[in-house]
Amino acid sequence: MKEGVFNMSLQKAKRIIKSGMELLGTPYVFGANPGETDRFDCSSFVQYVYGAHGIILPRTSRQQYLLGKTVSLSSVRRGDLLFFTTPKRAKLKGLNKIGHVAIYIGNNSILHTSRVEKKVAIASLDPYWRTKLVGARRIVGNAKSYE
Repeated sequence: MKEGVFNMSLQKAKRIIKSGMELLGTPYVFGANPGETDRFDCSSFVQYVYGAHGIILPRTSRQQYLLGKTVSLSSVRRGDLLFFTTPKRAKLKGLNKIGHVAIYIGNNSILHTSRVEKKVAIASLDPYWRTKLVGARRIVGNAKSYE
């Protein structure tokens, strides 16, 4: 593990989103192995897409939530990570409540893969995902890089 600084410029965010968009339609499989590109779960998708741009993230959504800095939903920008609870985790507390991660792409939309869409897809935050939102993180300054 090493410390690194990841400044998420708008251009880098656009490149990350473009890479994720190239995977639209890829099947969702819970527990997909890191590095697989023929199937993803939410966190392996985010890990893969960010990793393709030199930002190495840990494997799970709960581990990914620990990186970067917290941003309010009103301040969220393209490329930020949004974290959600799931029906199984909704009553849990703290970090354990998190069960899903997605990339914010602007216009009230996220890029992700989930049991809901069953593939890499673009989804609106409203109405379903907004009610499940736990928090948002920007991967900047002193984010940990996992190798």
